[in-house]
Amino acid sequence: MQITNTILMIRPVNFRMNEQTAVNNFFQEDLDLSKAAINSRAQQEFDAFVDILRAKGVDVIVVEDTEDPDTPDSIFPNNWISFHKNGTVGIYPMFAVNRRNERRTDILDILEEKGFRIDNIMDYTTAEEEGFFLEGTGSILMDRENQKAYCALSERAHEELFIEFCEDFDCMPVIFTANQTVNGERLPIYHTNVMMCLGEQIAVICLDAIDDKKERDNVVKHLKEDGKEVVPITEEQMHHFAGNMLQVLTKDNLRLMVMSSAAFNSLSEQQKAIIEKSGEIVHSSLDTIETCGGGSARCMMAEVFLPRS
Repeated sequence: MQITNTILMIRPVNFRMNEQTAVNNFFQEDLDLSKAAINSRAQQEFDAFVDILRAKGVDVIVVEDTEDPDTPDSIFPNNWISFHKNGTVGIYPMFAVNRRNERRTDILDILEEKGFRIDNIMDYTTAEEEGFFLEGTGSILMDRENQKAYCALSERAHEELFIEFCEDFDCMPVIFTANQTVNGERLPIYHTNVMMCLGEQIAVICLDAIDDKKERDNVVKHLKEDGKEVVPITEEQMHHFAGNMLQVLTKDNLRLMVMSSAAFNSLSEQQKAIIEKSGEIVHSSLDTIETCGGGSARCMMAEVFLPRS
């Protein structure tokens, strides 16, 4: 199963632009507002987004963040944890020191109380001591049906660690580098999932970000041989988070493609028509979260594939 109807989301209490992640997340910008105002706006966007998902029939498990420790990026849980159909939970090493505080064992207890089974934990966090990072499904795009994993290398996605993950989860690694232009310079994109989305039968991807032609051709080859329809997006569309989508299921097994309103508005009618073949497009305004956090709809949703106990 490539997609799930159960999503874990963390409601923020101290959301703001994280100064520790801004050094290599070039999507982040500060807003000329107080921290309290930014957090309040983010909470409103979060709540409206959850309401839309639930109204469509998605099972959303919302966990409130805690005041202490200070975790400005807790709204993006998919970077530190992943849940797999064999009952395994992945715990990941994080680039920013203050993001490491997002890891909470009580979230595993909450999922078990809701009837999910956890049989094994793969904990990669000791790699932080060596300065190696792999930020969950931000760094790793899993094709669960075809046992492949895609990764754009960056300071937050270390190649050896990614290969170790692929060995542990029995996936074929598809490795490349994806860049964006920052002040006239080509620099690595911090997470794979802002330039690429992988659904059951579709791949939305900013091919222009993969500067190396051999790497670009290799990614497309893998996608096409697995029957994915490739939907290219431009770098400008990527900066509106058009790559940061997630395909999810409803309780009635209807398919949705979830994105922000900024992403939706950046797409052409032709692109929307292709994407809609994968399911109804659902979008919500996440402007504050996108601006300050440098992440969007997909980053906010940690998919739960765990079996029921």
